[in-house]
Amino acid sequence: MTDTDLAPRFHDREEAGRALGRALRHYRGRRPIVLGIPRGGVPIAAAVARELGGECDVMVARKLGAPGYPELAIGAVTAEGEQVLNPDTITALGVDDDYVRRVTEAELAEARARALRFRGDARPLEVKDREVILCDDGVATGATIRSCVRALCARRPARLIVAVPVGSREACRLLRREADEVVVLGEPEEFRAVSCYYDDFFPVSDEEVIRLLREKAPAT
Repeated sequence: MTDTDLAPRFHDREEAGRALGRALRHYRGRRPIVLGIPRGGVPIAAAVARELGGECDVMVARKLGAPGYPELAIGAVTAEGEQVLNPDTITALGVDDDYVRRVTEAELAEARARALRFRGDARPLEVKDREVILCDDGVATGATIRSCVRALCARRPARLIVAVPVGSREACRLLRREADEVVVLGEPEEFRAVSCYYDDFFPVSDEEVIRLLREKAPAT
């Protein structure tokens, strides 16, 4: 049994982020760009950025919920318009193309509005030719984070690393096909909801995201 077979347990996202930062210590001093997927991924990213001396920003994406079951992802879309779909789930539920189009348009508009709310007038950090670490507080299906990976790859970073405290084995397997490196502290054999691996998994507010981003804003 390897370490990643064990179910990890974290007090909160701050502790999980610090643990990830230690696992990523080979990037310390190289000023990576650390991106968090709001809202839960931002405290993770901020803690990683502190550990590594990196810059912090958001990568906004929205889940595409199934008809009648908004928590069940049939895909995801980023604020930049990159879409990832889960064709097996779409087929199993009999979701038609018109629904996919409508939910994508709605969530794309919300993703863009959130990106504006979190950053204000600040421009996104330029990731081209930079080492980029993409963080979330956990990965279940992986649709949301994979949409972010694809959007980032199009911007040609020097290296793209996905870093999460815990993830399902299938999602991590898919991510390893697309990212240059995937760092995950635990891949339990029987993955449960992400919240099950935290003692404190209270929702992160928009205000908290904005505060963390301002704290980690690069000097001008």
